[in-house]
Amino acid sequence: QVQVLESGGGLVQAGGSLKLSCAASRSIPGLVAMTWHRQAPGKQREWVASMRINGLTDYADFAKDRFTISRDRSNTVYLQLNSLKLEDAGVYYCRFTVGGSGREYWGQGTQVTVSS
Repeated sequence: QVQVLESGGGLVQAGGSLKLSCAASRSIPGLVAMTWHRQAPGKQREWVASMRINGLTDYADFAKDRFTISRDRSNTVYLQLNSLKLEDAGVYYCRFTVGGSGREYWGQGTQVTVSS
């Protein structure tokens, strides 16, 4: 079974930065995409950014020019958050998706709090 663990969240002032990490416990055969999502209190979970296994990235409009998704050679994906706004606060989750079966592996999330 693959375990997914996010880290890097915390309290930051508006305008500040954080770098979130998401590590899978082992390599995932058939991995096709890694995505970040977030959920603010009282709101539905929303998609933030994606990276396909070929390196192609995509961002939600609110994330463009402020957030950057990346990965390293291990089973870790990152999300750099810059110019944070109050409305960026929430729990950030990552997801690994397997092609074919469509199986998904989610982490438990990491809390991002933005203060004024």
